Amino acid sequence: MEQGLEPGRQARPGIGGGEGDLRELTLEQQQLPPVPHTYPDGFLLKTRSCLSDSHLIFPLASLIQEMNSDDPVVREKAVLETEKRLLFAEEVQEEDECRTTVNRTMISPPQAPTKSADEINSEAFLASMEKDAKERAKRRRENKVLADALKEKGNEAFVRGDYETAVLCYSEGLEKLKDMKVLYTNRAQAYIKLGDYQKALVDCDWALKCDEKCTKAYFHMGKAHLALKNYGVSRECYQKILEINPQLQTQVKDYLNQVDLREKADLQEKEAHELLDSGKNTAVTTKNLLETLSKPDQIPLFYAGGIEILMEMMKDCTERTLFRMHNGFSIISENEVIRRCFSTEGKDAVEETVCLSVLRLWQAVCSGNEENQRLLVVHPEMGRLLPSLLASRVLTVRQQSLALMLQLAQTENGRSLILSHLDLTRLLEALVSFLDFSDKKADSAMRLLTDLALEKRFQVWFEANLPGVLLALTSVLVWAVEVSRRCMSLLNSQDGGILTRAAGVLSRTLSSSLEVVEEALRDGVVKKMMKFLKTGGQTASRYAVKTLAICTNSYHEAREEVIRLDRKFSVLMKLLSSEDEILVGNAALCLGNCMEVPRVASSLLKTDIVQVLLKHAGGDAQKTAVQLNAGIALGKLCTAEPRFAAQLRELHGIEILNSTMKYINDS
Repeated sequence: MEQGLEPGRQARPGIGGGEGDLRELTLEQQQLPPVPHTYPDGFLLKTRSCLSDSHLIFPLASLIQEMNSDDPVVREKAVLETEKRLLFAEEVQEEDECRTTVNRTMISPPQAPTKSADEINSEAFLASMEKDAKERAKRRRENKVLADALKEKGNEAFVRGDYETAVLCYSEGLEKLKDMKVLYTNRAQAYIKLGDYQKALVDCDWALKCDEKCTKAYFHMGKAHLALKNYGVSRECYQKILEINPQLQTQVKDYLNQVDLREKADLQEKEAHELLDSGKNTAVTTKNLLETLSKPDQIPLFYAGGIEILMEMMKDCTERTLFRMHNGFSIISENEVIRRCFSTEGKDAVEETVCLSVLRLWQAVCSGNEENQRLLVVHPEMGRLLPSLLASRVLTVRQQSLALMLQLAQTENGRSLILSHLDLTRLLEALVSFLDFSDKKADSAMRLLTDLALEKRFQVWFEANLPGVLLALTSVLVWAVEVSRRCMSLLNSQDGGILTRAAGVLSRTLSSSLEVVEEALRDGVVKKMMKFLKTGGQTASRYAVKTLAICTNSYHEAREEVIRLDRKFSVLMKLLSSEDEILVGNAALCLGNCMEVPRVASSLLKTDIVQVLLKHAGGDAQKTAVQLNAGIALGKLCTAEPRFAAQLRELHGIEILNSTMKYINDS
């Protein structure tokens, strides 16, 4: 008979040192008395009679082994399991005590119940485990405080650019608390800055062991794999972020775009290497020209001539890639003579020639080459230099700078680079100054403004920083009114492209000041926007109805003019039937504003306006502003004309609006 087994039970794997699970006991075996401990693999504890004499099995040795594991996740689970069992034991004890009765018929004094050795050992073990759990919890709280302090210290070093110190601080923090995922992700980020991508990946793996849904770990992992040119794995990491949190779709799209661009750049460089290895004259010439231009302390015309020749070589993507591969951007940007030509305020003819040559070269090497665009814009000095060149006193330099900016803004990636790395305050200052020139120059500046204005990132920046920007420009009204005036004058143009861009910029600047709106109203902006809505395309209509929404939201005169020009609201009703949510939302806002004019609502009685607005208010539009504007317009409509309120009740519209408004408020 194996030691530690009950009489009649055979030894088998899992008991006394083997592997396997305990089989279910027979009824006969369940009636046997409690058994002593079995070591090292198991521990059998007989419960009290209130639990029907069943047996609990505590794998003590494995539990203790797990509590001392190096893996923080395994250790944490073991501690939680121990605390759970301690709590269960306390519940059992409390239940026994609440079921105890006193036999009042006993004559002899009651004897204290005796405990078996097994029960005494079990209770001692549980007490020891409880004490140990409390001590561990106390130590964990203390270590958490220390780990947090080391994390902050590491973050400070990271911000300073001292990534080695940051790694040391995060590592010390992990010695205090091995399952603190933020220390792993922060250290991974520091390793990436140091170029140690393999260590970054290891830290990301540990962070995911702590939390399998840690999006930050997948982000850093994707970045490390991208640096290692593991493009497929990098994409998988970023796509995993989207699976965990679909709301990060915009950010994930940017990450995946970066992977695509870097993979494309890698293929370009492979082709360029093949061309260079083949010994073709063009490839060799590009390399030799860059080596010549890297010579220091030559006269400005030497560099201007070399740059002009180099520019002529940039006829295809491979040559542009060779320019990048041979450090062309650094050779040009870090040349002291060329830098002096850019920084000189009152440029002479030679300095102007150098500047123009470089600007044309940048246009040539960036044409259709996203990686070259990235390298140009992310250069530390470009954030200040490009906007300053755009505001240069030399007209030709300004024109070439504007041409370069327009080229960059043609793609979503280029616009993102501009908004992320350039000084937007100086950029706006420079673009506004172009409005004093001829229609062609003003049109180019407006094209750039419109391209940027369509980007959500620009809109957020504009709303957050506009007051400070305009203070830096000396006056809010000087800037906004000047832009609006220029846009209003361009609305008389016969060029459809100029009309659309002018309307786009106007729809952005109007909301900056009531004075701007007043000036636009005096210049007949409502009539011009109504004309756009009747004859223009979707983009022009977007700008026009937004402008009308802004004007009618601020001024009664604007509402009256809209009503005069669209007596039966046929134009706005048509917009409300559009599938474009931006058109619908602004049309609903404009219509709601017009309902504040007395006796106007009754003109819509023979229409299905209630059903249309109720559909939008109670629908599932992606933009909650559509639901909100439609609900507000419906409320104003019913307030102005009680017969609409009766229609709304018949359609159970009150209940729909209540549920919709609650959803919008909750979201």
